[in-house]
Amino acid sequence: MVAEEERHGRAFFFAAVCLGTGAVIWFSLPVDPPVQAVGAGFAVFLVAAWRCRFSEGLARYGTAAAALLLAGMLLAQWETWRRSTIVLDSPVTTMISGVIERREASGAGHWRYIVRLTTTAEPTLKRPPDRVSLLARSRHEPIAIGAGIGGRVRISPPSGPALPGLNDFTFSAYYDGIGAVGYFYGAPQPAHVAEGGEGGLLQRLERALYAARSAIGDRIRSIVPGDAGAFAAAIVTDERRAISGETTEALRLSGLAHIIAISGLNMALAAGIFFVGVRAALSVFTGFAQAYPVKKIAAFGALVTAFAYYLISGFAVSAERAFLMMAIMLIAVFFDRPSISLRNVALSAIVIIAISPSEVMGASFQMSFAATLALVAGYALWKERPASEQTLAIPGLRAAVWVFRFFGGIFFTSLIGGLATAIFSIEHFHKLATYGLAANLAAMPVISFIVMPAGLIGMLLMPFGLDAVPLRIMGAGLELVIAIARMVAGWGGELAFGRLHPAFFPVSVAGFLVMTLLQTRLRHLGGILIVAGILFAVLGDRQGTANLLVAEDGRLAAVRLDGQWSVNRERPPDFIFAQWQRALALGEPRRPQQLETTAKPAEKHEKRKRLTTEEVKQANAAMGKALAESEEGRFACAAKLWCVLRLGARRIALIEDPAYAGAACDAATLVIVPARLRFDACRSGALLITSTTLRRTGALEINLPENPAENPILAPAFKNAERPWMRHRSYDWRSGEFDTALPTPVAALIAQ
Repeated sequence: MVAEEERHGRAFFFAAVCLGTGAVIWFSLPVDPPVQAVGAGFAVFLVAAWRCRFSEGLARYGTAAAALLLAGMLLAQWETWRRSTIVLDSPVTTMISGVIERREASGAGHWRYIVRLTTTAEPTLKRPPDRVSLLARSRHEPIAIGAGIGGRVRISPPSGPALPGLNDFTFSAYYDGIGAVGYFYGAPQPAHVAEGGEGGLLQRLERALYAARSAIGDRIRSIVPGDAGAFAAAIVTDERRAISGETTEALRLSGLAHIIAISGLNMALAAGIFFVGVRAALSVFTGFAQAYPVKKIAAFGALVTAFAYYLISGFAVSAERAFLMMAIMLIAVFFDRPSISLRNVALSAIVIIAISPSEVMGASFQMSFAATLALVAGYALWKERPASEQTLAIPGLRAAVWVFRFFGGIFFTSLIGGLATAIFSIEHFHKLATYGLAANLAAMPVISFIVMPAGLIGMLLMPFGLDAVPLRIMGAGLELVIAIARMVAGWGGELAFGRLHPAFFPVSVAGFLVMTLLQTRLRHLGGILIVAGILFAVLGDRQGTANLLVAEDGRLAAVRLDGQWSVNRERPPDFIFAQWQRALALGEPRRPQQLETTAKPAEKHEKRKRLTTEEVKQANAAMGKALAESEEGRFACAAKLWCVLRLGARRIALIEDPAYAGAACDAATLVIVPARLRFDACRSGALLITSTTLRRTGALEINLPENPAENPILAPAFKNAERPWMRHRSYDWRSGEFDTALPTPVAALIAQ
C-alpha cells in the first residue's frame, strides 16, 4: 500500500506537513536552537536525500522528511531575523509623533491607527518600538493614511498568554511588526513628519494600498449604515472592528463568523461569479467563442479579480491562502489541468510557510487549511462514486433535483468543514457552535445569490460612482444573515470543553492529516488516531488542575475551592477572565467581600508613601482579622489597598498598594504585588511574587497542595524570556540591560 500511495504522488503532500512541523518545533522550543547546528543538519540530510532519491522505503522518505523538518526550522529562524520587531518593555505614558500606515474604523466613532513612530517625548523612550497600534476614542476627523499624527498616548506591550498554553498575543504582534498597543488621551492631532520620515518606496506603496482599502471601506459604510455596512466592508476589505460586539458574538455563536473572514468561500464566490459571468457573456457571441478560448479568457479575468480582492483584503493569512489556491486553480485552466486537487492545497501551504512560517502557529492558518483539505479530499471521493446514467426528462423534477443538490451541497460542505475545523476550534477556543450547520444552511444561499454577486457588481461600478444600488442590495442580504445569526445564537447550545489532555491535539491532527492526504486503506489509520485523540480528551487528565490563577499584570487572581471560583475584582477584566472561563470551563465567579476601612488608597498621580510602624501594625491586624473571619475560598478586600483569602491553612494576600507589601508578608504565606519592590523575598518566609517576577514568567497557575508543608507548584506561561518575542520582558529601562534571572524562591518552585 505504501508503494501504491507513492504511485499516486501522495508523498509530495507531506512536504508541506514536514515544513510546517519544523516551523512548529522551532517556535515551540524554550530557546533558539543554534542556527549553525540546524543548518549543518539540513545540509547533511539534504545530501543524504539526494543520494537516496532512487532508493525505496525509509532511506528515501526518512532523509527527505528530516531535511524538510530542518528547512522549516531554518525558515522560522530567517523570518524571526527578518522581523526583528522591537517590543515595548513596560507600560508608559508619553508623547508620540509618527506616520499613519493603516487605519480602521472601530465602531462608535472610534478609529484604530497603526503608526510608525518617528519621535517620543516626555519621556523619551530608550528602546521605542517601530510601530504601535493606537485607539482614538475621542470624536475627531480621521487623519489620512500617510499623514503625520501625534498626541499623548498610553502604550503597553502586547499581552502574553492569559494562562500557560493559551494564545500569546505578543507572538502574533511580533511577527506583524507591532511593538506596542495603546490609546490616545483625547483626540490625536495632525503632526509634521520630518524629511525622510515617510519611509522607502515599498512603505509608500503599501500605505497607498491601505489608503485605497480604507477608502473602499468608508464608501461602503457611508452607503450601507449600521452593522450591515460594517459587515459588508469586512467581507470586502477585512476591516472587522466596526461590527458591533453583539453582532460579532451572534455570528460566532451561530457558526457564521467564517463569513467575515476573507477566506476560500469569499474568494471562490467572487472569482467564480466573475468567471461564470464573463464566460456566459462571451459565449453569446458565437463567432468570438469559436475563434477564441473563452474559458481561458474568463479564467484570466477571474484571476485578476481574485488578485485585486487579495490586494484590498489586508493580506490576512486566510485571504493569502485563498488567493494562492484560486490562482493555482485558474492557472491550471490555462494548461487544461485539473483545477481542484490536493496538490494545489499543498503548493499553497508550501508558499505560505516559506514566506511566513509563523502563520502555522495561528488558528486562522490551521482552520483555513483544515477546511480546504477536508473539502478537496471529500470532492475527490465524490468524483470516484459510480456515475448514474439515468436522467430525468420531466422539467419540474429536474428543477427539484437541482434545488436538492444545491442545498445538499451546502449541507455536506458545512458538515465537512465543521467537522474538519472542530479539532482546532476545541484546541484554540475551547468551544463549539452546535447549531452551525443549521445557520449555514439558512445563510449560505443568501451569501451565494445576493450578497456576493451584488458586492462584486458594486465593486466593479464603484470607480464610476454607480455602486449605491448593488451595495444596498448587498446590505439587505447581510441584514438577513445577521437576523439568522441572532436567531440561531438565541437557541444557545454552545458546547464548552475547556483545556483537554495535551496529547489530544497532536494525535487528532496527525489522524486528520493521514485520513485526508492518503488514498489507500492506510487512510483508515487516521480514523484510529482521531479516536485515540478523543480517548485522550475523554479519559485523560485535563490541563490545569491548579487552584490559584494569577494574571500576568498581577492585578487579577482567581481561586478554586470545591468547584466554585472566586475573584478579587467586582468586575474582572473581560479580556483575561473570558479566556480563563473558556480554557477551564468556569462558571460565574463569586465576587469579593468588601471590608470597611479608614485607610485611603493613594491618588493616581500621588507618590507612594511608606507606612509608619503603627500603620504597619494596624494593617497587619486588619489582614489577620479578615483572614480569620472571612469565608474560606472567597476574597475579602479593603478598598483599593489589598485583598486576602484563606484556603485551608494557606493565607494569600494580593496587594494593590505596594506600601502594604511588608504587612502582607507578615500576615500571609503567599503575597502577590503588581508592582516593583525594593526587596525580592519576605523576611517571614512567605512566598513573594511581584511584577518583576510576572514579567519573566507571564501568567501563573499555582497548585496549592492541601498539606501546607508541601511547596506550591508554579506553572508559568513560559519558563524563560529568551525567545525573541519575549526578550522585552527581561529589559530594564532604568539600567538599559537585559536580565532574565528570577528570584531564587520562585525559580526553585518552577524548576521542581
